[in-house]
Amino acid sequence: MATAASGSALRRLYLSAYNWVVFFGWAQVLCYAASALLESGHEAVYAAVERPLQFAQTAAFMEILHSILGFVRSPISTTIPQISGRLYITWGILWGFREAQPHIFVTSLIISWSITEIIRYSFFGMKETFGFAPYWLLWLRYSTFLVFYPIGMLSEVGLIFVAIPSMKTSSKSRLMMPNKWNFSFDYRYELALTAALYVSGFPYLFRYMVAKRKKVLSVKKTA
Repeated sequence: MATAASGSALRRLYLSAYNWVVFFGWAQVLCYAASALLESGHEAVYAAVERPLQFAQTAAFMEILHSILGFVRSPISTTIPQISGRLYITWGILWGFREAQPHIFVTSLIISWSITEIIRYSFFGMKETFGFAPYWLLWLRYSTFLVFYPIGMLSEVGLIFVAIPSMKTSSKSRLMMPNKWNFSFDYRYELALTAALYVSGFPYLFRYMVAKRKKVLSVKKTA
């Protein structure tokens, strides 16, 4: 009994620290993005946020492990596509192809991601640290996605298509035969497939979040 209680306390301590660390990472991303946007325009946003963005978004990989290990109740069926999709954009597109970095889609992406994650991580940070979160934060957690999730998705797909033309002249995105592996690969086709998966997967994830919003907010009202 004591061991179980100790394990639960350690889990909450770890999740509390994790959520607040990533919260401050995303807060830094939003502050840097806003400053760069106001001072130098949208072309300067990515350069201003690159390192904190990579840290904050890559740290989200831990959420897949949290779901697998049962630290949180988030279903793995929705956690994996959300996290892997964002990692793909962060490293496979923004870091991999500099031609996409000054695009206006980067600004809409960063703003939608960072506001969403600041709300989400502060909500879970409050829950793990204090055992509760105020209703206004709960409402923001389960409502702002109605605006920012479509903006984020459209920005992600837009950046994929922005990156595709630059691949036509880039040897790093293709592996042509003959080669010692007897294998060919063209990153453009993989990107086109990824964009198709984004668009086809959007209704499922959006419906899941809408249903969860309805359930959570209705329970809170009757409590």
